[in-house]
Amino acid sequence: MKAFFITAPGKTEIRDIPKPKPAAEEVLLRMRLVGFCGSDLNTYRGKNPMVSLPRIPGHEIAATIEEAGADVPAEFKPGMNVTLAPYTNCGTCPSCRRNRPNACQFNQTLGVQRDGAFTEYLVAPWRKLYRSDKLSLRELALVEPLTVGFHAADRGRVESKDVVAVFGCGAIGLGAIAGAATRGAAVIAVDIDAAKLELARRFGARHVVNSANEDLHDRLQALAPGGPDVIVEAIGLPQTFRAAVEEVAFTGRVVYIGYAKEPVSYETKHFVQKELDILGSRNALGDFADVIRMMEQGGFPAEAIITSIVPLEQAGKALQDWDRNAPAVTRILVTIGEQNTRIDI
Repeated sequence: MKAFFITAPGKTEIRDIPKPKPAAEEVLLRMRLVGFCGSDLNTYRGKNPMVSLPRIPGHEIAATIEEAGADVPAEFKPGMNVTLAPYTNCGTCPSCRRNRPNACQFNQTLGVQRDGAFTEYLVAPWRKLYRSDKLSLRELALVEPLTVGFHAADRGRVESKDVVAVFGCGAIGLGAIAGAATRGAAVIAVDIDAAKLELARRFGARHVVNSANEDLHDRLQALAPGGPDVIVEAIGLPQTFRAAVEEVAFTGRVVYIGYAKEPVSYETKHFVQKELDILGSRNALGDFADVIRMMEQGGFPAEAIITSIVPLEQAGKALQDWDRNAPAVTRILVTIGEQNTRIDI
């Protein structure tokens, strides 16, 4: 079967690899659509410290069950469309013992610490599957990145009385916006791209700030005197990491989703004087079912996230183009085994 590899920084190729066979508690999945994540772009750039090359990327999945192992429950049938949680957990590390397996010390995410989903077929434990009879394949492929944003809203303990600022309106930032908005919070979306800010409004942002041509501090103070109660950083730049602690309110919460690509220097007096809660947010926990339910209710204009859909043969070029003009892309989906970019998927 065909598989897409990132072989070295800036280099990709399609190779033939053996087709896997499911074990008793696994299913064989036929990949239909797989999304490129920002972590895949960093892998392509050679800047993902968790990835060794060559690597098959991909963990944002819409797939069809091809075959079910002997011990898979009957509800998971061949022909059923699913997405899946792409993480593993050991069950014994401190995170797992605290019922936070999303942050397992020994987690291996598909496409990161282990080969991922840019293949024609993939085996997965049935317990990682999530189904929906209502969502399209395109929507199923967008569930995972939205759950990461939802989890960030949960980590920030967002409540209806809060004003929440989200820095960055990519797919994960949009998930954080939607997650905070569904909790009743007043959400401020911050980005440098006008089109993404308009999209943020559709995901629940009450206000938008274009920090390319507006003063971030002045606008946040005007919208949230004293600063937002919660700031979610979904960009991963040293300056936005610093801005989060500088702009959040006293006794506020700062949630970091991604990794800064270089060391960050802080004025640490903000941590103490403001008595801040500074929180990391990794992967997702029980958010898959919540996101699917909200999407089924029509709460998210999910397809508006999609920048382009390309066949597997063009995946390398799509990564190259994204690398050259990253701000122009929200999400790229890759069809696998489909006829080009058929609209019925």
